[in-house]
Amino acid sequence: MIINKLKLRVSYADTDKMSVVYYARYFEYFEKGRNELLREIGLPYVEMEKKDLKLPVIESHCEYKKGIKYDELIVIKTCLIEPPYSKLRIDYEIFDETETEVRARGYTVHSFVNQYGKAIRPPKDFAEIITKRIVG
Repeated sequence: MIINKLKLRVSYADTDKMSVVYYARYFEYFEKGRNELLREIGLPYVEMEKKDLKLPVIESHCEYKKGIKYDELIVIKTCLIEPPYSKLRIDYEIFDETETEVRARGYTVHSFVNQYGKAIRPPKDFAEIITKRIVG
């Protein structure tokens, strides 16, 4: 399993009229976590895009446990549990700053596409990097 933890302070712009984080922002938090995880393992999006590889989200899910308020410090835990095959699933948990209370939990599923938007298998180097980190 590959895990990344990202601490983030909630901005006022992330909240709705009820002073809690707007529901769609959670997917932006997932994206921030995903970017940091991929960067940490040596596969930053910017480098993938230079190779004409894209990872569009084809499925997403979020389970909201408890609202998050403006100025709270949160921890976004991002996990890769299994190597990519035809798709890549990334799991997320958002915690309070002490990591004792889960605020949200979810996942995204990504396909691999080339510069023309055609689905492709995961590139060998991409799959190898992730597999080595997961399997050991």
